[in-house]
Amino acid sequence: MVDEMIKRERISIEDTFQGPIVFLYRNRIGRFFLKIITLPTISKIAGWFMDKKISAFAIKRFVKKNNIDIDEYEERKYTSYNDFFTRKIKSECRKFDMNKNSLISPCDSKLTVYSIDDKSIFKIKNSYYRVEDLLKDKSLAKKYKDGYCLIFRLCIDDYHRYCYIDDGTKNENKFIKGVLYTVRPIALENYNIYKENSREYTTLKTKNFGDVIHIEVGATIVGRIKNHHEKYSFSKGEEKGMFEFGGSTIVLLIEKDKVTIDKEILDNTSQGYETVVKIGEKIGIKKSKK
Repeated sequence: MVDEMIKRERISIEDTFQGPIVFLYRNRIGRFFLKIITLPTISKIAGWFMDKKISAFAIKRFVKKNNIDIDEYEERKYTSYNDFFTRKIKSECRKFDMNKNSLISPCDSKLTVYSIDDKSIFKIKNSYYRVEDLLKDKSLAKKYKDGYCLIFRLCIDDYHRYCYIDDGTKNENKFIKGVLYTVRPIALENYNIYKENSREYTTLKTKNFGDVIHIEVGATIVGRIKNHHEKYSFSKGEEKGMFEFGGSTIVLLIEKDKVTIDKEILDNTSQGYETVVKIGEKIGIKKSKK
């Protein structure tokens, strides 16, 4: 059985769609600017700037504005904003549950967990996806019917490195380029714009949780994804990669009857809340065979 509830911090899902996001997606002028800032050229310029030494001037203000405890991170001089954004946390500041039966969070984030069925449509970074839309592979998507979709939403002030959830092997990474439409093929909201984020995924053949699909979803503007490995044998807790500048998301797809998710997390999701989790933290256990 999963341990008793830990009483983690939780955040209302409704609070995640506000401010500038509402302006960009639900306002005619905002949608005009959205089309401009998501142009590949603009993204490349923004990424280029964040890699340059001059961008380091923004670090101090960012730390203060977001109340980041800089003492948690390795002490060093940062050469650019992206260098700071991908900063490494001190090992003693995160505890990894290394029990082979424990499913751990791959990152610091706000987590929601949903069951997957034929009608499932998931909101990820203010876009809507079915599993087959995420993967661009209908056959592969069917394998995860009646399993779980775990959505880990990283905020801009979160730790932006992520890890492997178990021991195992992986295949090559598959990159899917983001697109922006003026009309949405999935009619779920009142605004007439639809986007698919750039994303990259791979199948993790894990020792304890079956074949888990690990998806990194990039941000609207930049959100560059930096995975360390292609075909590879990995260990639980080993760093898998990082996101460069921009809030980003990780999605795990887990097959049916492979894991029992922490009841607190499921309850929070059903009540309209995200659960705050940290990298390496236990979020479920291996489901025992009957």
